[in-house]
Amino acid sequence: MRFTLLPKQDKFFGLFKSSADNLVEASTKLQDLMENYENVPEKVAEIKRLEEKGDQIIHDIMTELHNSFITPLDREDIAALGERLDDVVDCVEEAARYMLEYSIEAPTESAKDLSKIIVSCSKTLAEAMDTLATGSRNFKKLMPLKNDLNLLENDADQVTSRAVGELFETFSAIDIIKWKEVYAQLENAADSAEDIAGILEGIVIKHG
Repeated sequence: MRFTLLPKQDKFFGLFKSSADNLVEASTKLQDLMENYENVPEKVAEIKRLEEKGDQIIHDIMTELHNSFITPLDREDIAALGERLDDVVDCVEEAARYMLEYSIEAPTESAKDLSKIIVSCSKTLAEAMDTLATGSRNFKKLMPLKNDLNLLENDADQVTSRAVGELFETFSAIDIIKWKEVYAQLENAADSAEDIAGILEGIVIKHG
């Protein structure tokens, strides 16, 4: 392998931006799936394509990390950011795929609400990645975004808790099992976004 002594700031931050933009696209398509539940196989296949694109981006991040001697952020933060962004996309894809594989007839209102929250998380993460790229002098601007992600995750927890309770009121046993799996992935997406909030806070502390 060929190593370089120069920090590839534009390369890493560009990859983070690509990952976040891909996440915004995937989560927006998930919201469309939930709100316009038609052509489900085609919509799920498109989200799967974006998940595979995300896999390539995290591979590129790790390759760059391996090949760079000097990095613009701590190596563990670069790896963690890339991995958690990929985790959110993975959860979005799994939730969409479960809708198809479990032959779910129609989304619940809670599923629609959670998909909206995930879109908000994704757009906040995209803004955070843009802020990272402007350099350490602006890292303190990440804190309001970090707080937004915390609030969105709290909203997702509340929606999920209410949604699971509602399952036992009106759904059959088999449908309860199906929906608990879908809700788990939707909640995991918000949880992974909040994990990124913690990473961002750590970056601010280290470089503040």
